[in-house]
Amino acid sequence: MATLVVLELGLRASTWGYLFVWPNFVLDARSVLAERDGQRYQHDAELGYVPRPGYRADGITISDDGLRRSGFALSDAPILAVGDSFTFGDEVADGQTWPAALAHVVGKEVLNGGVSGYGFDQTVLRAERLASKYKPAAIVVSFIADDVRRTEMRRLWSADKPYFALAGDELELAGVPVPERADPKSTLTFRQRTLGYSYLFDFVLRRLDLLHDWFGDHVRVHPPGTGETIACRLTERLAELQRSSGAKVILVAEYDPVVWDDPKFAAEQRRLTGGLLACAQRQGLATIDTFDALGATGNPRSLYVLWHMNQQGNALVAKLIADKLSSLDRGPPGPHSPP
Repeated sequence: MATLVVLELGLRASTWGYLFVWPNFVLDARSVLAERDGQRYQHDAELGYVPRPGYRADGITISDDGLRRSGFALSDAPILAVGDSFTFGDEVADGQTWPAALAHVVGKEVLNGGVSGYGFDQTVLRAERLASKYKPAAIVVSFIADDVRRTEMRRLWSADKPYFALAGDELELAGVPVPERADPKSTLTFRQRTLGYSYLFDFVLRRLDLLHDWFGDHVRVHPPGTGETIACRLTERLAELQRSSGAKVILVAEYDPVVWDDPKFAAEQRRLTGGLLACAQRQGLATIDTFDALGATGNPRSLYVLWHMNQQGNALVAKLIADKLSSLDRGPPGPHSPP
């Protein structure tokens, strides 16, 4: 204990700024997140949270209808894009997202309904809501493998969310109405209320890249692995949405940049992604796996800013989607069509 105290004081002295100031680092991180998200999002009793209409900051423009600007005026039968931060376009400006790039390629409005941090369950629910409102001609549903894990949670990054429970052969929506975001002070565990004050502990976790779960406020409701079953069953809802709306639904797999750095991580991400795409195909949905196209560039890491696609990467994703839309418009080849 004495050694730990000496290390704590020595480390604080080396930075000076924390020698006489002893904040709770976990509480500070969660408070900053709550303040930022409170400006960028608004509470939604069905989805957890949605972009705040009229929000503008750092190249991000949220229109009055709660969608991110993509550059084209609203038209009849637009294309609807839904998904997580890869669809929303974190780390790039409005015109650099893949929905914006897709709009320029196809020459029509693409509604960017992506929301950062969404699980696959929230993405499907948002697709159903927006499709009912905008009557799109096509719905592009993007996901990364972690979105499957997120369906196992009822709270992510301090924000409560809806989730689906397995009831025999049926999925039952639970957690609604979704409660308002809790005060960060009320979500700290005993360890976070105590060790959260340690600069040494924060320093070690930061070097080990373990701050995600330490700072993050996540509450699990399903055992690990359950999300694969839930996400697969959710493709049935997307198939029903395709039938009821008449809009073509395309499920697009995107990839966390760590896939290109860690072969073991990549294998698991590919397994999760492939499983969900296979479920969608069995439901008659069109699918796109971006992995090979990204890898074919020779340097897929250059297609990311830090954690999300840059303008070049988003343009590549948009081209893949535009090609798929074009092939769907042509329909299946006839008996005398060339190969």
